[in-house]
Amino acid sequence: MTLIRSIAAWTVAVVLAMTVYLSIVIVGNVLVGAQTSDESADVIVVMGAAQYDGVPSPLLEGRLQAALDLWRDGRAPLIAVTGGKQEGDRFTEAAASRRWLLDRGVPSASILSEDAGRSTFGSLELLAPALRAEGLSRLLIVSDSWHLPRSVLSARELGFAARGAAVTPGRILWSGVHSMREAVGVAAGRLIGFSRLLDITG
Repeated sequence: MTLIRSIAAWTVAVVLAMTVYLSIVIVGNVLVGAQTSDESADVIVVMGAAQYDGVPSPLLEGRLQAALDLWRDGRAPLIAVTGGKQEGDRFTEAAASRRWLLDRGVPSASILSEDAGRSTFGSLELLAPALRAEGLSRLLIVSDSWHLPRSVLSARELGFAARGAAVTPGRILWSGVHSMREAVGVAAGRLIGFSRLLDITG
């Protein structure tokens, strides 16, 4: 009976600790997603999202418009676009993003691309060599508020001074599913590192 009580007590303690930790992460995500840095940077990094045969999805277009506004405001001289493609796609997310920016007057020389990433950390990891080769260390990452915490933390894990610029500051609860998934991902990434998390989840 004593052993059963000990196991039960430890189980309750672990569950309570995990609940408290996840709650702290959720609050942190809300705070990061509610803020937009007003500092300048070396490059604006647009996190990828779906594209439809070369046309950015509304989600991706929102991120691109936010990045374009920041670039026009002189917040950084370069924009980096990210994202590969799904099986059967003709275009990558990065290619669709690049074309969208070119069509709106951004010079080709001002756009960097990473077009093979299939995840947040994977895209930033693949983009990193090009950024380092150009001596770019200060990143202004553009994404939706619910996705921004993981993006910023992933970039920092890779050694960059990263700040966030939310497309819709404060709207962390894009959906319950997305918010909880991101909270779990950030919680795990903080514990074991986002690189190791990607190795585990693929």
